[in-house]
Amino acid sequence: MAKRIESPTSINTFKQCKRKYYYQYIEKIPTLSNIHQVRGTIAHSTLENFFDINIDSLNEANFAQIFRKSIQTIFLNNWKDNKKALEKLKLNKDQERFYFEETVLMLMNWLNQFIESLSEAAKDKEITIKEAFNYLKPIREQEYHSDDYWVRGYIDAIHELENEVHLIDYKTNSSFEFEDSIKLQLAIYSLLYFEKHGKRPSKVGIFFLRHKLKLIKVDEELLELAKKEINLLHSHTSKTDHIDDYPKCVGPLCKWSSGKCDFLDICKPFEK
Repeated sequence: MAKRIESPTSINTFKQCKRKYYYQYIEKIPTLSNIHQVRGTIAHSTLENFFDINIDSLNEANFAQIFRKSIQTIFLNNWKDNKKALEKLKLNKDQERFYFEETVLMLMNWLNQFIESLSEAAKDKEITIKEAFNYLKPIREQEYHSDDYWVRGYIDAIHELENEVHLIDYKTNSSFEFEDSIKLQLAIYSLLYFEKHGKRPSKVGIFFLRHKLKLIKVDEELLELAKKEINLLHSHTSKTDHIDDYPKCVGPLCKWSSGKCDFLDICKPFEK
């Protein structure tokens, strides 16, 4: 049986619940969109587009004001571009306003920390604000694909800072914790980068937009974690596509106070 090209999301789904993996990646039953996915797409696009702004008029006196105006304009345009996706969610006006304002606050939180980093870089390196902007500008939305491991992923931001390379993913999660699923995602990104470039990134991490950047060092143990979980998935899925070989994992992720698994009605995990 042929291997599938997997992703950090599909691998984490397999670890979370094999039956959910079966429904989503073998039967390919469509999943429902939600406000967190749509809002995440808007926030990611805003941060990606931010680094394309025109900086010709940038100087020490006006850069913070220009940045704040620019990121709000980019966000508003992205929100409008996703209007159809938002309408499908059938949020009431108060709900949409809440998520709109909350996302603005997240982006402004990120921007305030970027402004601080920019000022420090300009001072420490004795360079202009424009030069500091270009120095801190990351490589954005890069797709990495491994023919050896049959895995691909998109890295939000790659920062090449002198002798170090940092891989960053943006998240709108309320939590500021490195859950196992996040650590595995970062491990896979590190492995993909290592395979393509022949060297490990120095650090990998998450910018929790509600909070701040959190980095961990990339070592051999992290790469081995990625290899192990990728190989475990492929060894299972390459042998069988039968539903009975993908058991249910019944627990709190089936249904919770504010939502449910996309496949709850099909799976019926609580029925005997």
